[in-house]
Amino acid sequence: MNNDDDVTRAEVFISFEAVSDAKVLIISIAARLAGMHPQTLRQYDRMGLVQPGRTSGGGRRYSERDVALLREVQRLSQEEGVNLAGIKRIIELEAMVGDLRQRVADLEHELAHTRARLAHIESAGFPRRDLVPSNQHPTALVVWRPTKNS
Repeated sequence: MNNDDDVTRAEVFISFEAVSDAKVLIISIAARLAGMHPQTLRQYDRMGLVQPGRTSGGGRRYSERDVALLREVQRLSQEEGVNLAGIKRIIELEAMVGDLRQRVADLEHELAHTRARLAHIESAGFPRRDLVPSNQHPTALVVWRPTKNS
């Protein structure tokens, strides 16, 4: 092995780190990286545990994230004794939690933006300071309608 091979491998590894969701690994490589047989990956695909990408010819393509998920499936199965149906449910729930975390982050960002806009509007003198709500008669409503003479 010469230095050129080392540089090429380092460049490939760096590109994987930058694009961990890229579906570029063929099934034999993904299986080797996950420590599994390719047939196991096919079974997990049929069960919906892992969803690889597909080429135009129908070949499976896996991402680095898929390989990490395969390793987690194997760990849960072998070390924790969880059956495949349980693992599938765990994966679904973890995806749901991730989606909910993202939604909370989006809502927190929107709330902060809205609060900043409200503070800006209030600092500009709006709403009018002479129209301050009164807690003395919270159900009272006064309507003023100008007449043509006023």
